[in-house]
Amino acid sequence: MITNKEKTLINFKKANSLTAKIIQMVENGDYCVDIMQQNLAVIGLLRSAHEMLMENHLNSCFKNAMASKNKKKKQEMTDEILKVTKLFNK
Repeated sequence: MITNKEKTLINFKKANSLTAKIIQMVENGDYCVDIMQQNLAVIGLLRSAHEMLMENHLNSCFKNAMASKNKKKKQEMTDEILKVTKLFNK
């Protein structure tokens, strides 16, 4: 069974490969729409990887911080999640 970490790595590796292809397409002067389609595929892979990373973080680091009695740690973890969520939604 493929783990969440492995799925995330697969997405990053696919995105990396597609990015190299896009660079080559631009250098070759390929049709703009074809390049944009590949670019959207990379964006989709990266969004998916981000979502998997967030899910893993919430189920591990965040959950552990919220279970602790350390109020400062809880607030820092909450602030981190809010910061990353705001960046993701820009």
